Amino acid sequence: MILIVHTSTTATRIAQQLGRPEYSYRFVLDEFRPLLDEFGTVIEVDEPEREVDVIYDRCRRDGEPCVFLSFMPPNKTPIGLACPTIPVFAWEYEALPIEEFGGKPRNDWTRVLAKLGHALTHSSFTVERTRAALGEDFPIACVPAPLWERMQELRGPRNGPTRLHVDGLVIDSQRIDLSAYRKSLLLAAEPDVLPLPKVRDEDRGAIALDGVVYTAIFNPHDARKNWMEMISGFCDALRDKSDATLLIKLTHYDPADIIPTYLEQLYKMGRMSCRVLLVHAYLHKPDYNTLLRATTYAVNTSHGEGQCLPLMEYMSAGKPALAPRHTSMRDYVDDGGAFVIDSSAEPGTWPHDQRQAFRTLRQRIHYQSVVEAYRRSYHVARYEPQVYAAMGDAAAAALQRYCSIEVVRPRLHRFIHDRLEAISSTDSVHAGPV
Repeated sequence: MILIVHTSTTATRIAQQLGRPEYSYRFVLDEFRPLLDEFGTVIEVDEPEREVDVIYDRCRRDGEPCVFLSFMPPNKTPIGLACPTIPVFAWEYEALPIEEFGGKPRNDWTRVLAKLGHALTHSSFTVERTRAALGEDFPIACVPAPLWERMQELRGPRNGPTRLHVDGLVIDSQRIDLSAYRKSLLLAAEPDVLPLPKVRDEDRGAIALDGVVYTAIFNPHDARKNWMEMISGFCDALRDKSDATLLIKLTHYDPADIIPTYLEQLYKMGRMSCRVLLVHAYLHKPDYNTLLRATTYAVNTSHGEGQCLPLMEYMSAGKPALAPRHTSMRDYVDDGGAFVIDSSAEPGTWPHDQRQAFRTLRQRIHYQSVVEAYRRSYHVARYEPQVYAAMGDAAAAALQRYCSIEVVRPRLHRFIHDRLEAISSTDSVHAGPV
């Protein structure tokens, strides 16, 4: 079998593309790649409209099965190809886009998905929402990124104080004058932004991590991540705990314009002994693993997730979480391996809708539940080691049930095989515009 794959970010450019549209699909494709290599010959293409059907035509002549897996949102997945095309996408809102807007009919995802005739996604939530829009018999399967086995080498107890090597920007709330970023100064600087604080020489290249460390990894420009409540909840809950650290790893090619807003939020929290670290750097695998090992808890306070690879990685490695149990996270977050943050539905917008019209629902995070989760988790980490260890084991077990290769392999193989058989039996081709 020939499996053609595509996503918009190349493997060699990921460090420069962090935070750009669809960058996270690169990580998803990389997680699937070893499993796809088991199924057949994988060919990655840069220009699917030009390359895919050339490969497909050759396969048809040779009698070789061929399928194209597009790791992209449906509105950016090619739809006029002769090759059977399966979109592999993530979604985290109650309603799929069902309207044309911006002069682009393809922004109606249901139109695209109906044309392609099938899809793969990463959560039972997205399967439900897709079938709610396209019918209960629409061929779609939940196949999360199979990363559990890869993370098992990182399981084990924390080893005390750690130094994390960083080739990039580190901002430590305990070492800068936060008053320089109060709202009046931010407004006075407009339309420019305030300069970032200078990094002290003793901080260059390494961060000392000890105590109870909470880690969050996200794009600071992604409004879904709800970072203000993540930061303020931490400060409200643990302001007098000098051994509590919230480390936010910023995944963006240039977050300089938004970091002053983070610092203004910290300034508003007043005097505190706890520590907040902002880290902007591409962490290569050894350093990324060092951060994971030094972490006590993974944190997520988002309004919705398509699957959330960082949270999946940390929980697979036995790190308990502070996270809501909604959208994709309901498949693997529970009271056994996480301090569950309460949430409820509120009006939301499709992120790629320039109108920002309220057409769907997202999840509103309950702030007091965030504060309580920080307090309870700190107490467990400091005073209940057996409970903490049991939560780590439960987190890893939940992710094994969700995203281990033994779970994903048969599901993915069966879906691809069944779709190729269905297409072959009806002699279907994908052609023409939507």
